Amino acid sequence: MEQSLNPAGYNAAADAPAAHDNNQVDSKTIWQVITASSVGTVIEWYDFYIFGSLAAIIGPVLFGQSGDLTKSLLGALAIFGAGFVVRPFGAVFFGRIGDMIGRKYTFLVTLLIMGGATFITGLVPSYDSIGIAAPVIVVILRLLQGLALGGEYGGAATYVAEYAPDKQRGYYTSFIQITATGGLILSITIILITRKLLGEPAFKEWGWRIPFLLSGFLVIASYFIRKRLHESPLFAKAKATGTTSKSPLRDSFVNPVNRRLVLIALFGVTMGQGVIFYTSQFQAFTFMNATLKLDTVHSSIIMVVSMLLATPLFVYFGSLSDRIGRKKIIMTGMICGALFTMPLFHGLQAFAGPITEVTPATVDAAGKAVPAVMKALDPNIPAMIALVFCLVVFVTMVYGPIAAYLVELFPTSVRYTSLSVPYHIGNGIFGGFVPLVATSIGVWAAAQPVGTFAKEHSSIVGLIYPVVIAFICFVVGMALMKDTRDVKLMDS
Repeated sequence: MEQSLNPAGYNAAADAPAAHDNNQVDSKTIWQVITASSVGTVIEWYDFYIFGSLAAIIGPVLFGQSGDLTKSLLGALAIFGAGFVVRPFGAVFFGRIGDMIGRKYTFLVTLLIMGGATFITGLVPSYDSIGIAAPVIVVILRLLQGLALGGEYGGAATYVAEYAPDKQRGYYTSFIQITATGGLILSITIILITRKLLGEPAFKEWGWRIPFLLSGFLVIASYFIRKRLHESPLFAKAKATGTTSKSPLRDSFVNPVNRRLVLIALFGVTMGQGVIFYTSQFQAFTFMNATLKLDTVHSSIIMVVSMLLATPLFVYFGSLSDRIGRKKIIMTGMICGALFTMPLFHGLQAFAGPITEVTPATVDAAGKAVPAVMKALDPNIPAMIALVFCLVVFVTMVYGPIAAYLVELFPTSVRYTSLSVPYHIGNGIFGGFVPLVATSIGVWAAAQPVGTFAKEHSSIVGLIYPVVIAFICFVVGMALMKDTRDVKLMDS
């Protein structure tokens, strides 16, 4: 069975470093591993986020320039969401391969799939050229991206953790945790630069393809960096001694002991981490653009600066978890997200300033109504950066130590599969649909009678969804989550 999954004849044991004790791997090797894993993972997150960042522009391209703009935007967001839905399936598929064949082989494959799908997206003709085939092709490419990302994170986190010394695992794996935020920062930055260089008309017509095509060059460079790495010492030892799992899916989800750990990881950690992550970074960006009517440049500056300022805290909290434990930090971030998210969004609304009509509503030559253009003309940018920074701090507390925690929770034989599935269900399903669910609740609230609580707070009432999920995770985590910082992976 193993050979059928490995047509290239890849041999994990032969590709292993000489040292089998992860506490004796030299620091130079660990940093090579972290660099190669992180660069590739940043690019994969960049590839995944770039579509969502450009949804408003891509929508008319995929669904026709003459169509309803709102409908085309919703169609593009639905395609974006398809990538989230399949992430758990990618975790199952690639996790199984990673636990049977090897970590390195698997995340080389996921890197190429992700990069190839992104590059081809930049070449897809418009709806006006090939009709319904345009959105169909992009849906298929988004599904491939979601599958690839489902296998990427687990491979990168497991790979780095299996090299890291037991007493510094939180510190070293925290660099992998930076990659998701790094990918988002990179996508926003490249889009802004391209827009400024080309101008808005050219960017909307064809320049939006450049960020997608750029991915091809980034992936090729990352592939050759990763290809030089060895297999992780722990997996290579398990392979050499014949202790890898013959059926990772059965051992992960049928075995009652491991299944219980998977459920605790999902409902006590990753579900809450997912909603906090996407609320603080995606929903905040959408909220500033769609609800507060900030100029895209202003909202992009707020997001990028706040995330850059908070990024070192991923490493700080990862390192701190090596000293005081993973659970304390993760649960503190969880309850902070539950308690302070809505007040912080309310603060963003207050500091955005009044929304002003800059272009009045008109009727075009065809007799179609053109709505007024509304903008927040005088936002308090420094204050809004400070508020978004606070939101991202909650992300760093929950996310910084989580890779170490998940890796230490499961045995080597099923680690890739067991940690990937709850991570991608928590992030891809619960977290990825925060914008959709929160916006839907907000639309419902706005339709309620004047004077009701829902109507008066319709702009932020949708945040009840991530707040409740984070609070549930806090309760479950406090009751059932065990700290793992003293786990020795070689003995597990």
